Amino acid sequence: MLNNIGPMGLLLIAVVVLVLFGRGKISNLMGEVGKGITAFKKGVNDSEKEIEEEKVSKARDVSPEETKDKV
Repeated sequence: MLNNIGPMGLLLIAVVVLVLFGRGKISNLMGEVGKGITAFKKGVNDSEKEIEEEKVSKARDVSPEETKDKV
């Protein structure tokens, strides 16, 4: 269905969208999309950092369970 859309078809779609929504709304929408992508990346990085910190804290605690209870 969309395999036959060429550069002229994409240009026509872009012009129609610009006419329907206006430059201001499209600009605001793209700004919000950018903020959303940034927030998503930050969330992924924070979760990866948290997982690494958990691995490090588990790696530090290498004493067996029995000796921890007796001490």
